[in-house]
Amino acid sequence: MLRPFRFGVNLLDPSPAAEWRDKCRRAEELGYDVILVPDHLGMVAPFPALVAAAEATERPRVGTFVLNAGFWNPALLAREVATTDALTGGRLELGLGTGYVRTEHDSAGLPFGSPGERVDHLRRTVEELERLLGSEEHRPRPAQRPRVPLLIGGNGDRMLRLTAGHADIAAFTGARTVPGSTTGQLAPITAKELDERVARYREFAAGREEPAELNLLIQSVVVTDDREAAARPYLERIAGFTLEQLLELPLFLFGTQEEIVAQVLALRERYGFTYLAVLEPSMEAFAPVMGRLRGL
Repeated sequence: MLRPFRFGVNLLDPSPAAEWRDKCRRAEELGYDVILVPDHLGMVAPFPALVAAAEATERPRVGTFVLNAGFWNPALLAREVATTDALTGGRLELGLGTGYVRTEHDSAGLPFGSPGERVDHLRRTVEELERLLGSEEHRPRPAQRPRVPLLIGGNGDRMLRLTAGHADIAAFTGARTVPGSTTGQLAPITAKELDERVARYREFAAGREEPAELNLLIQSVVVTDDREAAARPYLERIAGFTLEQLLELPLFLFGTQEEIVAQVLALRERYGFTYLAVLEPSMEAFAPVMGRLRGL
């Protein structure tokens, strides 16, 4: 049986208090289920931003999308998670990833490590969070039982194994880091490559008692009568893709409202994605589409 859709918006731009509250309320008004924040230098500090979002709203859950595990000591992170979950009335969803921007680590004076070392650190972080927050002796205590829902984002085999073993939500980026990039430049993977990654995750997760929710981050939503015209500017920034291949990429939703509704339904049918997140610049454009997908 298919899960119902959920929709999140990732708020990227730091804002003064009143403006931050206003855009969180706007996200709620538009019908978003989750208000999300990233974990990058130059953007909002995740946990205070989520507490403020929860105070400004009533219905949406709040979440990190996703924390850079390399920035965090597990014991200190457990304190932040528990406090934030308590202060938001049990509305927190914890998203974790390895981190992928070397320059941020350099600026913070933190080691970046190899891909394998970053996955190892994330695994230790997940396991330590489970141990600490699962203990009745840990103070402070989170509001949610048995735990704060965990989202893990990543595409590689080791990440997919970790996700299959621990996460309530499996998040796919639909992109990979450009080799040699220190600034976190990403390049899309093809629709067929994403097929393979999701299939690989399902292999690792075959023994789960409770299937995870599958998430995809949408990079851009453009409501238009001319899909090809909307997509062409992206060809200049994405090397190696034809216009036809770009229009097939799950990361982009171009078209009329009817066409985008059909694309989202196709993403659920093909991959199993039922939790979609959009970036802040697409919040308004996606809202009417989101409304038409409710109950489908």
